[in-house]
Amino acid sequence: MCGSSRDKDRGAMASFKKSFESLKGTSHSAAKGVTDSAVQAAQEAVQQVADSSKETANTAADEASRQTQAAIGKVADRATDTIKEFGQKMETK
Repeated sequence: MCGSSRDKDRGAMASFKKSFESLKGTSHSAAKGVTDSAVQAAQEAVQQVADSSKETANTAADEASRQTQAAIGKVADRATDTIKEFGQKMETK
């Protein structure tokens, strides 16, 4: 009878060990899934920041270009007016 009890204990231990190993594998898989999801979310967040920064930089460059063109236009208008005034002064002399 003693042997039968030991066999049951060994069987219970083997079953427990098998269940424990299965649980360990499942936990590992779940942890890997969480890690993979976190990495993907971080990559997406970084990409969104990069896209946003790129858009902001493009908007700033567009505005700087617009302001530069406006300033060049004003300078060109002043130069034209100065040349006209000079021409008129030359005609009167």
